[in-house]
Amino acid sequence: GSRPPAKIRNCVFVIRFFFLLVDGQFCTVENQEESQRLIEELRPFFEAEYIEKIAHNIKYDIKVLAKYNLSVKGKLFDTMLAHYLINPDMRHNMDILSETYLNYQPISIETLIGKKGKNQQSFRTVELAKQTEYAVEDADVTYQLKELFEKQLVETDTKKLFDEIEMPLVPVLTAMELEGINLNVEFLTELSDELTSDIQKLEKGIYEQAGKEFNLASPRQLGVVLFEDMKLVDKPKKTKTGQYSTSEDVLSKLKEHQIINDILNWRSLIKLQNTYIDALPGQLNENTKRIHTDYHQAVAATGRLSSNNPNLQNIPIRTERGRQVRKAFIPKNSHYTLMAADYSQIELRIIAALSGDESMIESFVKGEDIHSATAAKVFGVGLDEVTREQRSNAKAVNFGIIYGQGAFTLAQQQGISRKEAKELIDNYYTTYPKLKAYMANQVDNARDNGYVETILQRRRYLKNINSQNAIVRAGDERNAVNAPIQGSAADIIKLAMINIHDKLSNNDLQSKMLLQVHDELVFDVHKDEIEAMKSLVKYEMENAYKMAVPLDVEVDMGENWLEAH
Repeated sequence: GSRPPAKIRNCVFVIRFFFLLVDGQFCTVENQEESQRLIEELRPFFEAEYIEKIAHNIKYDIKVLAKYNLSVKGKLFDTMLAHYLINPDMRHNMDILSETYLNYQPISIETLIGKKGKNQQSFRTVELAKQTEYAVEDADVTYQLKELFEKQLVETDTKKLFDEIEMPLVPVLTAMELEGINLNVEFLTELSDELTSDIQKLEKGIYEQAGKEFNLASPRQLGVVLFEDMKLVDKPKKTKTGQYSTSEDVLSKLKEHQIINDILNWRSLIKLQNTYIDALPGQLNENTKRIHTDYHQAVAATGRLSSNNPNLQNIPIRTERGRQVRKAFIPKNSHYTLMAADYSQIELRIIAALSGDESMIESFVKGEDIHSATAAKVFGVGLDEVTREQRSNAKAVNFGIIYGQGAFTLAQQQGISRKEAKELIDNYYTTYPKLKAYMANQVDNARDNGYVETILQRRRYLKNINSQNAIVRAGDERNAVNAPIQGSAADIIKLAMINIHDKLSNNDLQSKMLLQVHDELVFDVHKDEIEAMKSLVKYEMENAYKMAVPLDVEVDMGENWLEAH
């Protein structure tokens, strides 16, 4: 952009909705007209490519400015994201960072407007002098943290990750959040009615088996029915408060009783109805009538994104009923269709590449079904002779190994003896010897360095890796193997998202990227752009990062997210 006027050069701007600091003066804007005039005067500053913009949680500020039709261009620096890379396990809010790194306690927003909730006041009600002090301090603290974190990014070898992944991802996530996704409310209403009917049938059956009615939602009453009235086990487990434990963990071991299956089913339907089916319509934006989730880059220590309002990362897909929720997410209008692009077995491909195991790499390069190929090698049979049970066992080991699963868990999960499970794991490591060596090496490196890294040098610190406590140490030993795999998958999809966003913008395509759910991206695709989008998205996702194994992406279209998945 052109250079801003001299009078607004070289000064700090503190943007607080209608409150702006210009030339060292803190200004309140009395009306919409004056506000618009000031916004236009500031436009060159925000849109100037050569001016670096610094903020704490910059995505929020960019979205607020977007409401005033202001786009933020140029280099961005987010102190929250910088700290997330420097110290991923710590909290990243500005007050804590200020106290920790600057030894300074800033004014808390809650002292001005009260705690979150219905009694919280608007910032407009705060007296001007306090507004001024708060806003200017906010900018000052952010700038001081930036000066500090810039050096620490270099010291922790995370500057490249910050500059090439986390900061370029901010405009991508901003665009996705502002775009939102369409929701079929009528479908959810019908689904809720169906669930209510099913829940009532389950309750009737449970009461008949129990011989009486009781409050199913009360763990205390349920415990008495199951373990005193029905005496399902001789020595029932109790909680710290002395009542019978009815946790999923406890009940799932008693599935030979029909009442237990019905209770677990009842719980899952109630959760599904309350968390998603009945909650989603209430989360529609009043103006756009769309769902706008918030993505968080600085929550999961592994590097994965998380989301809330609503949390779309946790929409259940393991049950038929859970999958139905995805049917409610639909295209923008009749000119669009939904497209979902999903990395196939990306974590297994990453561990094959990182370990350098030739046998596993070869299976992926040949395009073989990795679970069948593993079963053929582990059980010593031909690829075309693998039984469904053998493939299921091989699949369980393939995924279980990544998460440090042992023979006991594998035996329980697959319904086999511990001896069989141990043999299966031993044969697995014989089949893929470099995998075992890689895992041991990861743990050794973590012990020496105190952290492990992803393919793009994202660090996961493991402070308990040398602990005397065997349980916490084992947790970090599992993380030493798993974090680089999960984190590398996160790095790769973030790279793909940045590249896809750039291509969509540069080619003036009408299609939009809407959602990221772990290894999957969801798009609103204009029907004139279907073929172009299929090839563009598949190419960018499969070529986001070059490894010893090919990345494979499955692309599907549909009139709702379930069809497209």
